[in-house]
Amino acid sequence: MSNTADITREQEFDPARYVFSTAAEPTPIKARTVLPARRENFTVTTADGKRLVGELALPEGEVKATLVTFHPLPTHGGYMDSHVYKKASFRLPALSNIAVLRFNTRGTSSIRGTSEGVFDGGFAEKKDFDAILKFVRERALPNPWLVGWSFGTELVLKYAPEYANEFTGAILLSPPLHRVHPAELDEWNKISNPLYALVPEHDDYLQPPAARERFAAVPRTR
Repeated sequence: MSNTADITREQEFDPARYVFSTAAEPTPIKARTVLPARRENFTVTTADGKRLVGELALPEGEVKATLVTFHPLPTHGGYMDSHVYKKASFRLPALSNIAVLRFNTRGTSSIRGTSEGVFDGGFAEKKDFDAILKFVRERALPNPWLVGWSFGTELVLKYAPEYANEFTGAILLSPPLHRVHPAELDEWNKISNPLYALVPEHDDYLQPPAARERFAAVPRTR
């Protein structure tokens, strides 16, 4: 990929500031390389009137799939720019024709801005979840996969089943299963959307043996 741009951490996260150039020969992709995409800053308003900020990175051509991301715990540093999601937005549109949607849940700040409201431990965040799924639906973003990381997995597990007809599947990164009740897990047995859980061997909160035991409640989890 020869069209690249590099940014520094201090730069404002503004798509208009990205300047791409075509190199005379292949250019290595470095840690902060941003590949071409159509980047849109967006806002959504929740049912309780909170304005949430986010960014949608779209490929230049056909969109094969959409990653709808939910970030880690904001009280412990999680936000839309958490590194896995930021790298995904920098690379996947150009490399795989995958759109990446990132946003800050209520009360969470990043360079993009601060979402209104206050952190509520996953309860009022249900309204954030609803607003983002509405945005995905209204934009007709194709083949949406819900991707949660840590706290974000709790939102996906708790609230996605009622939207079974509006997303393809879900991917859970380091799910702690702190806030998800057995009855909420059982709701996944009433729908057929694929469910994948990636659990680090030395995770601080839920390691593979315990994860296998907990997710046995949803036998199709992979």
